[in-house]
Amino acid sequence: MVVSSGGPTQTRPRNTAASLTPVKVLVIGGGAREHALCRSLSLDPDVTALHCAPGNAGIAEVAELHQVDALDGKAVAALATGLGAELVVVGPEAPLVAGVADAVREAGIPVFGPSKEAAELEGSKAFAKDVMAGAGVPTARSYVCTNPDEVEEALDAFGAPYVVKDDGLAAGKGVVVTADLDKAREHANACDRVVIEEFLDGPEVSLFAITDGVTVVPLQPAQDFKRALDGDEGPNTGGMGAYSPLPWADPKLVEEVMQTVLQPTVDEMRRRGTPFSGLLYAGLAITSRGVRVIEFNARFGDPETQVVLARLKTPLSGILLAAADGTLVDLEPLRWSDDAAVTVVIASHNYPDTPRTGDPIEGLDEVAAQDAPHAYVLHAGTRRDGDAIVSAGGRVLSVTASGKDLTQARARAYEAVNRIHLDGGQHRTDIAAKVAGAAQA
Repeated sequence: MVVSSGGPTQTRPRNTAASLTPVKVLVIGGGAREHALCRSLSLDPDVTALHCAPGNAGIAEVAELHQVDALDGKAVAALATGLGAELVVVGPEAPLVAGVADAVREAGIPVFGPSKEAAELEGSKAFAKDVMAGAGVPTARSYVCTNPDEVEEALDAFGAPYVVKDDGLAAGKGVVVTADLDKAREHANACDRVVIEEFLDGPEVSLFAITDGVTVVPLQPAQDFKRALDGDEGPNTGGMGAYSPLPWADPKLVEEVMQTVLQPTVDEMRRRGTPFSGLLYAGLAITSRGVRVIEFNARFGDPETQVVLARLKTPLSGILLAAADGTLVDLEPLRWSDDAAVTVVIASHNYPDTPRTGDPIEGLDEVAAQDAPHAYVLHAGTRRDGDAIVSAGGRVLSVTASGKDLTQARARAYEAVNRIHLDGGQHRTDIAAKVAGAAQA
């Protein structure tokens, strides 16, 4: 059973100024983001061997899986050395903040991902605010609070709606945006250190950029959907779907963000002696007063990666390797499909609270047979149990589809979603609905 085939093919010639040799790649992680990375790398003719640790049931179709403690830098470096890996790609934020990329670099292996110090851009929201202040990057006014008195002062200063962010990593669920003062206070006081900031109006955009610490190469923007339920209702999640491109966005948005956010941040990190190389993710609000940064992440976002990589035509390994070895300046412009892409997340029963796991997933073969090459399934929380594939996490699958426009991509994605059965499974029915409808009108 192959559940990850389909989508645009990636063929030679490699789109870099310098010729690159074939490469063995090890990807660290086991979610849908890593499946999207592995799928793109598996289509890259310059990738001669593809490994993933720990991976999941879907990634096993395109890469050889290995068991490793992803937070143990020495163990990851030892695995990479033993495999003869020539590029290590660290997917999730927790290993980056734990310094796994540093251990791999010390072993002499090129790695795509920032150092432990640089990953604090995501590991600490207070640190990120300090970097933005030094770089002159536009962002929300904020207070860093460490006790209830400071929390009360900050909440009173900004008023509703309240934006309360756990300073540390929280797997995409450390942010509360609410008009309820008691809920805001409860979340703030449950955190050791919390950032409370002004509410930013306007739509949100995710923009990824690949950097070697000097040169910055932006990818195509995407928009994701954080709330669990249709109509942006319900609790915050790690993301329930995404789409790209953004037909409503200013055509100069990427250029503006490059000049006002991404390049200044990379320059500031280098000035501080903690150069950032890898994937810099800017979460943006397009407010009535202009573009503002909501947050930075130090890795590819999930589920936005699924739709961005679905549209990327330039082979992926050369881009990641150029960032790892400091040669991004030699990279020719990236090539993109004109197609649109939509991904819909299927989550477990009771997600995002305490999700139920171990439920069989049915319909994957049917999607592979009926919907390829336009739609395919990327696995997140799955594992193999005998001949069956079962749920093993909160977000279980990302069903991703491409089309000539968002209307077609969305229709294809939901057609594939409807073939899949997961007992108690849930998904939003309105991913990209408004923008697809507006484009059609």
